[in-house]
Amino acid sequence: MKITGAVLEEIGRPRPFAESRPVTISELELGKPGPTEILVRLEAAGICHSDLSVVDGNRVRPVPMLLGHEAAGRVLEVGSDVSDIQAGQRVVMSFLPRCEECDNCAEDGRLPCTAGSKTNGEGVLLHGSAHLSRGGERVFHHLGVSGFATHAVVDRASAVPVGDDVPPDIAAVLGCAVLTGGGAVLNAARPKPEDSIMIVGLGGVGMAALITAISQNVSRIVAVDTLEEKLEHARRLGAHETFTPQQALEQGIKAKYVIECAGNPRAFETAFAATAVGGTTITAGLPSPDARAQIPPMTITAEARTIIGSYLGSAVPARDIPKYAQLWREGRLPVEELITTRIGLSDINQAMDQLADGKAVRQVIMFDTDHERTS
Repeated sequence: MKITGAVLEEIGRPRPFAESRPVTISELELGKPGPTEILVRLEAAGICHSDLSVVDGNRVRPVPMLLGHEAAGRVLEVGSDVSDIQAGQRVVMSFLPRCEECDNCAEDGRLPCTAGSKTNGEGVLLHGSAHLSRGGERVFHHLGVSGFATHAVVDRASAVPVGDDVPPDIAAVLGCAVLTGGGAVLNAARPKPEDSIMIVGLGGVGMAALITAISQNVSRIVAVDTLEEKLEHARRLGAHETFTPQQALEQGIKAKYVIECAGNPRAFETAFAATAVGGTTITAGLPSPDARAQIPPMTITAEARTIIGSYLGSAVPARDIPKYAQLWREGRLPVEELITTRIGLSDINQAMDQLADGKAVRQVIMFDTDHERTS
């Protein structure tokens, strides 16, 4: 079938992306789903730093690649081996499928799936299949989803059903921002109500961590960011204290659990410095592979500190996405507050600039079904 999607043509083009246009809107061919796969009509897709990191070269992936990994849509067709999802259901995409067979999958979300990580790096789906092409040329899948398109074929393991009452934009953001930031709180930190928690970096993941901590009634929640408008947003959402990194360091602000969500080595250093004696620093951000941070090793020993890495919120998506959906239903998790703007697919390059400038929490592409083309 013919689809329309946002294809990254070349990695590392200069800013502004609105002028260099590394991403083009193209017509592509999408193959039929295999036995373990499903065909989805996309309804909404969030733009994440993990998309930007491929565009700017911090994460090298094969190109041309159809971007997008945080998305939601309606199932149109299921493969012959898929029996637990039906056509018509709304599903949330998860960018790290789990094979449920490797040793890592037995670790209750703490470790990324070996097979899923490998195929994500290769630009194919979980079982090695590839379904995208353009003019006879192969186009690579992004993180098993390729959600910046009118339609996608994904492995069953990359999709989690949600109820029709969860709107598409909310559902999409559950699949990465909330799964990652919320999971850093619920799965990695696991704070008790009497604990203190600090979030360093208030992008989509950081704000998701913040509202998740608030949903758990943690007694002291501190938000840290370089931008005053994001600190103001955090205060409106319910943060008890807000600081710039410099203020936090100068005033010696500490918390038992400190979650770094910026993907920046300086943010990690700030988070480590702000962790209380006996506390835990949790890093959920994804910096460049070449980035380096400096921390005093003696502090880890002398203060009985712990450092935890939390990838995709240490999540089991099939378990955790319904949990966040229910918190949203109950009014305890205002996911809509994470959405800065709703845009069209053609706005993708400008949206990458907005994200790189730190001006957006979550921009969500909304797909106009009147303009979808199928054959």
